[in-house]
Amino acid sequence: MPKRKLFSWAAVVVSVSEFHFGRSSRMSDALTFLDAGDCGLTVELGEAVDEATNALVIALDKALAAQDIPGIVEMVPTYRSLSILFDPVVIPKQVLRERVLAVWPPDAAARGGFRRWTIPVLYGGEAGEDLEEVARQHGLTPEEVINLHAGAEYRVYMIGFAPGFAYLGGLPEKLHTSRRTDPRLQIPPSSISIGGKQAAICPPLPVPSGWHLLGRTPVRTYDPARKEPFLLSAGDRIRFRPVSAQLYREMARAAEAGDVVAEVETIDG
Repeated sequence: MPKRKLFSWAAVVVSVSEFHFGRSSRMSDALTFLDAGDCGLTVELGEAVDEATNALVIALDKALAAQDIPGIVEMVPTYRSLSILFDPVVIPKQVLRERVLAVWPPDAAARGGFRRWTIPVLYGGEAGEDLEEVARQHGLTPEEVINLHAGAEYRVYMIGFAPGFAYLGGLPEKLHTSRRTDPRLQIPPSSISIGGKQAAICPPLPVPSGWHLLGRTPVRTYDPARKEPFLLSAGDRIRFRPVSAQLYREMARAAEAGDVVAEVETIDG
């Protein structure tokens, strides 16, 4: 059974796909294969970063996982490509390409259904020190920024950069904000941030960032003590719910004790 980790240092092969380095071969009108070393193959599904392309990436990931192909070590879905790490002794690269084409396009079963998470957020103050500056840049009040941010539904496009770091699409246009000119070397764990057209949920780890911090969540998107360390996966939907400082502290204690604290519902396709 191939390992389908949601984060891996192997995700560096994403750069091969996104910037078109390496030798490529187009074997289908819809797919482009890019070599990523002797043990890596990146499958590009399009040029655009959009929901339709990302949905196909996730569907292809599911379809290949269902085949339980010997030799596949790990698969990493990204915005518009799927990176596959494999053992070339077990499965030659050409055979792997053929196995990919054999499940293309993915059937409806691989495309259907998703999880919708409700993530509590403490906005502003020490939890979100850029909230007021973002509001000022857009001629809004902090309350209007919170309402816009919490009023949208987001899509998890990919997990990467750090364990459990979720890149989200769906940020309202009124909140599109150029990234900071002075990136921080370290931000608070579990920060909720925005940068450009994207939003993000940071893992419970101190990480560097050039994004704007709107708040923090008690939810731990990564916890190595859990049976499934990674909470979110590509294709999930996210809604944010503002909470008070007192409720945040209570939920943070519950999360520290192992409670997920986020609400989730499964939507059938």
